[in-house]
Amino acid sequence: MNGTEGLARRAALASVCCALLLGALKAYAAWRTGSVAMLASLADSLLDLVASLVTLGGVHWAMQPADDDHRFGHGKAEALAALFQVGLIAVSAFAILLRAFERLVDHQPGAAPEYGIAVSLIAIVVTLALTSYQRSVVRRTGSIAISTDHIHYTSDLLLNAAVILALILEGYVGVRGADALFGLGIAAWLLFGAWRASIAAIDQLMDKEWPEEKRRRFVEVAACHPELIGLHDLRTRTSGHRDFAQFHIWMDPQMTVAAAHDVVDRLEHALGAEFPGTEFLIHVDPEGQVDQPGNALAETDLLKENRA
Repeated sequence: MNGTEGLARRAALASVCCALLLGALKAYAAWRTGSVAMLASLADSLLDLVASLVTLGGVHWAMQPADDDHRFGHGKAEALAALFQVGLIAVSAFAILLRAFERLVDHQPGAAPEYGIAVSLIAIVVTLALTSYQRSVVRRTGSIAISTDHIHYTSDLLLNAAVILALILEGYVGVRGADALFGLGIAAWLLFGAWRASIAAIDQLMDKEWPEEKRRRFVEVAACHPELIGLHDLRTRTSGHRDFAQFHIWMDPQMTVAAAHDVVDRLEHALGAEFPGTEFLIHVDPEGQVDQPGNALAETDLLKENRA
């Protein structure tokens, strides 16, 4: 296991431990208070636990090396784990919506709001520590599963703050229905988080190209090699914590195979230093070779555009 993989696995384990602790505390608080907002927070923490376990499994699976059946590795297991989390978040949000509407129709005042407030404050402190660690791991690994987990736990900060406010308004200020209304708001926030988290996972499963800025930087690095006359048909994608880039380059047709090989080696080294963890597939063409006539997407000379 390399350092990147170890960081992602430790972050996933930290999420599991956090969800276990908060789930136990919120179950007690929900029992003592009868609050819909606290019940929503408990449901979210229980789903956090399931989602974190799925994340741990996805990270572990994604770390497995390439094999005969998966020559590109297993990186997309992280995106699948992220989509599973999205489904769980959406289901919990709809369940909370239903319970909140029932509470609005048949209002029953809660009890002992101090338990819910105390537990929510503890949850905020624990979640702040976890999300800070997750941000550090995502910066260093690029893990989409940990990133999705981070989005969910970040939303928990607002969720716990909303629970505190709901309990204060209904338990101490006497605002009737505040708890149920905050439950509705929390459910809506969870649905928004599910939609936001799904975008990156779907993009990865659909092999979306790198961001334009990253692609431009890639071409700039390649353009530093004067032996390259042109570069076209650049295709990029991400799978888990690994990137893939394949492209064609035009070179002097009189150059020997050995000389061309040396140029490609230097190019791979330079690109690898700028884009660590990326696998390159480079095809050498004689200058002027057109493989797909009329296909501007494939045949546009990116080096010419960059040098212009």
